[in-house]
Amino acid sequence: MVLKALLSARKEAGLSQAEIAKRMGTKPPAITCLESLLANARHSPSLATLKKYVEVLGYRLEIKLVQN
Repeated sequence: MVLKALLSARKEAGLSQAEIAKRMGTKPPAITCLESLLANARHSPSLATLKKYVEVLGYRLEIKLVQN
């Protein structure tokens, strides 16, 4: 769910992984790794990393707890 939202936002912004990396002050392989980790659900990136990623895309990160 998170990956789908991030990839959709990146596509809507028209930015490549390399462009995201440059704006975040990191290298393209770091973005490839981030997106791959989210896709495989093997590791959870830090909230700070996710926040930085979405801010580059012009979004803000919101975390909600919803009672069943």
